[in-house]
Amino acid sequence: MKKRAFIIVLDSMGVGELPDAHLWHDEGSNTLGAIRNHENFYCPNLKKLGLFNIEGVGGGIDRPQGAVARAAELSMGKDTTTGHWEIAGLVSPQPMPTYPDGFPAEVIDEFEKRTGRKTLCNKPYSGTDVIRDYGREHVETGALIVYTSADSVFQIAAHEDVVPVPELYRYCEIAREILQGEHAVGRVIARPFTGEHPFTRTANRHDFSLIPPRDTMLDLLQKAGYDTLSVGKIFDIFAGKGVSEANRTSCNDEGMEITLKMQQREFEGLCFINLVDFDMKYGHRNDVPGYAAAMTAFDRQLGVFLENMRDDDILIITADHGCDPATPSTDHSREYIPVILAGKHVKQGINLGTRKSYADISATVLEYFGVDQENTAGESFLRETMSDAAFLPENAPTDRELMEAADRARRYSHTPYSHFRVGAALLTVDGEVFTGCNIENAAYGPTNCAERTAVFKAVSEGRTRFSKIAVVGGPEGGDLQFCSPCGICRQVLAEFCDKDFIIILGTPDDPHEYRLGDVLPFSFTKADLGQ
Repeated sequence: MKKRAFIIVLDSMGVGELPDAHLWHDEGSNTLGAIRNHENFYCPNLKKLGLFNIEGVGGGIDRPQGAVARAAELSMGKDTTTGHWEIAGLVSPQPMPTYPDGFPAEVIDEFEKRTGRKTLCNKPYSGTDVIRDYGREHVETGALIVYTSADSVFQIAAHEDVVPVPELYRYCEIAREILQGEHAVGRVIARPFTGEHPFTRTANRHDFSLIPPRDTMLDLLQKAGYDTLSVGKIFDIFAGKGVSEANRTSCNDEGMEITLKMQQREFEGLCFINLVDFDMKYGHRNDVPGYAAAMTAFDRQLGVFLENMRDDDILIITADHGCDPATPSTDHSREYIPVILAGKHVKQGINLGTRKSYADISATVLEYFGVDQENTAGESFLRETMSDAAFLPENAPTDRELMEAADRARRYSHTPYSHFRVGAALLTVDGEVFTGCNIENAAYGPTNCAERTAVFKAVSEGRTRFSKIAVVGGPEGGDLQFCSPCGICRQVLAEFCDKDFIIILGTPDDPHEYRLGDVLPFSFTKADLGQ
């Protein structure tokens, strides 16, 4: 089956201040903490996966269904570009330039000369406030509203009736050409608006980012022949570098709708998603109720996504920085980000504590696809969080083939007393199969179950790492029926396998997978023998 990875970035969903937050005047910032207790916040799927089990968050559950961590940022910044680049394995040791006093004359003069338009504002400003305060003058004069923020951005706001969107994009491309070298801001952003005072920003925002200075996770996957699909502003953040397909969106809902459609497509590789509303519509506007409601809406769509995941899919939910809506500031905040890993082969309840870098995400994804990390940063947590079944060779038997092997082994059962034949097929992590059948004895004590026969055969051949076991059973001359390992067999399996070891029960036509840690309710009793 084709491997697929989905990374969903909840733009700005930080989970608490970093130790160096004071350098950015972000002491006390905690984006998740600001919204989690609001009445609009209801995220049972995120809770089930382990969001509240993350170190420093609190309120977790026993045995969450995902593996979790929080990650610190090594890059010197707290913005979209540095955050996403680090997720993709590129750490930015030097901060990108910011302009708390506005852009210098040489930048503005060159921009006005090349666009043929004067500029207004040229200082840090809130995006909604700047069109409120300068929108009328812009409409009357045609001068472009140029402003920045605490981030490394050059933003251009213009009314769509005064400056058509394609023309605004051309002005942004001019600004991008000018803003290089010492003035190489992370992003030039088109901010079109419409209507009459009070004006309204439109969905035609467009980011013009720096080109990453070296290969990222996206480039390495693409060079290895994998698909690299993007949803939202991912394409813009990486200036298209390493992205094989772009799907732009106007809001979170559309982003998740496209992502759910991507799930139904046949591709092999990465689908990288950014949901920007959390940041743009709620974090920057200090809208706690709106942020909480947006998380609830995402959680509902996440539930659908989880139901539709394929066996070899992995999902990583994370963020790129914080933007605490409960602080006086409307800027991004320097925070840890959540890392939640989900999928069929993900070990449940694994807590990795605090990771040193966002880049650990890229290292994990690259290892999942067997791609050399080369010069990318980060340390993979794949082996710590995935069951051995995730690393089976491509030619490993399917569940049905294992069940059929177990059924063949069942024919050799020696059951003169119970007349209940059981067969087992044990799959090693290397793809080898060891079979076993139940062997009874008149003294009962020397009787051996099929599962233990298979395990003992494998261990006697030097194999001690296993990924799956299939078990079939039924009365002599009768149909196969649901047959679970007895308590002794479960104990033997537990000697060599962890709680995420897979047990396949049922029939070849109707196999069902369970984790070793979940089969205790299915004890083998005399009822299974018809007594």
